[in-house]
Amino acid sequence: MAFDQGLVDWVIEAMAPVGTVTMRRMMGVATLYFQDRIFATVDDEAIWFKADAVSNPVWEEAGCDRFSFESGGKIEHMNYRRAPADVYDDADALREWAALAIEAGQRAPAKKPKRKS
Repeated sequence: MAFDQGLVDWVIEAMAPVGTVTMRRMMGVATLYFQDRIFATVDDEAIWFKADAVSNPVWEEAGCDRFSFESGGKIEHMNYRRAPADVYDDADALREWAALAIEAGQRAPAKKPKRKS
């Protein structure tokens, strides 16, 4: 799997008025962070925003598909939703949907640092 660097650059630029977005490569996709919390991933064709039980109804109402993949013959789902079409050419729309994802990221429990042995 690969990611679209141009799409990553668009998200970073569109989010600049809100704050700094950073990126790390993870399992072939770009993982985007706002204030050290994951809020989105970008693959080779789409932005996937973080979702949770609180925000899922909003994503459902907007018709945003849940990220899924096949593993061991079963379909697995992750708490990410495909961005609505308007975020790809409207920075205001991107920031509105990203805010929902940032809130989901902030509600998620913080990862504990690994202990050194």
